[in-house]
Amino acid sequence: MLKSGSNEKRVKGQGSRGKKSGSRLQSPETRQRTGVFAFRRTSGGEGGKVVAADGGQRTADIGVELMSITPNAQDVIERACRTCYLSFNRYNPPSSTEELIKKVIRKGHHSVLEHALATFRIKGGSRVFTHELVRHRLMSPSQESQRYVEYGKTKEFEYVVPPSIKNTKFEDRFKKLAGETFSLYQQMVKADIPKEDSRYILPNATISEIVISANFRELRHIFEVRCVERAHWEIRGICLEMLRIMKQQAPTVFWDFEIDEEKRIAFKKEVVR
Repeated sequence: MLKSGSNEKRVKGQGSRGKKSGSRLQSPETRQRTGVFAFRRTSGGEGGKVVAADGGQRTADIGVELMSITPNAQDVIERACRTCYLSFNRYNPPSSTEELIKKVIRKGHHSVLEHALATFRIKGGSRVFTHELVRHRLMSPSQESQRYVEYGKTKEFEYVVPPSIKNTKFEDRFKKLAGETFSLYQQMVKADIPKEDSRYILPNATISEIVISANFRELRHIFEVRCVERAHWEIRGICLEMLRIMKQQAPTVFWDFEIDEEKRIAFKKEVVR
């Protein structure tokens, strides 16, 4: 359903003081390595067409946007930490900020990282992805509701084709069945069956928008378990984009995470406590 294109574009970040920053998943070559090529990034052209279940041509865009972040987050963390020891005589940013934050991370004293928060809007992920993401209980989600959102009216019905199914004998059947489920969904809604019941037929592949907020400690945990090789390709690709943004916005807090662009994974460096 969703094909790679050539008009790749990355959303520009706007600095590190709480302004919006975003990211698009990378080149077609990168997407093919991770399976993220199942999403379409371009705005037009034959390669950008997606055959939706209603027979129309659609594009499914995936994006990770930083909606908000604690202003001067790393400074807030340092000053909160220094309150524990009343060591403000050593407060000399930015050098003291980097030194202290790295020290508490090495020692595992991560509670001070909870004083800073980031909020992301994620578009284009499937409900498989969102079901995995909301398992992180210390994160606050607000997700597109299938009780109130009517596909084909409020928004288009879009879905993700996993990379392992692309270009196989199952791809056409996958798309056909996804289209049939949407057709039945529309018929039931038209017959006044509530959307909250009609939605039961929709596939896990259905694209769903979500906004999440999490403190920096929880974000570190999410990246630690979701950016590794064994993580599912979809959540791994999206969390890598979040990690890239956080390494720009709060480089000291996330200094020990390294991104392997070739393997499309991230891991924590070994640090001496």
